[in-house]
Amino acid sequence: MATVDNIRNGLIDKILSIKNKDFLVALDKIITSSSSESEIVELTKEQKLMLEISERDIKDGKLISQEAMNKRNLEWLNAM
Repeated sequence: MATVDNIRNGLIDKILSIKNKDFLVALDKIITSSSSESEIVELTKEQKLMLEISERDIKDGKLISQEAMNKRNLEWLNAM
């Protein structure tokens, strides 16, 4: 498995070989936006409550499969 340093150095080598300015500008935007996404987001009181309710539902086994949810959604949409 590659270490973080190996991956970073490999990316640097690849970036250094790129001559397309538009591609480099786009890559810069991606890197810049991804670094800002790693900032800590403060949740509202309501969001924290919803997460607590979700965790309680998981502990209590109140779950539904994705397949069952898709079926429910289709039934609901078809009833409209």
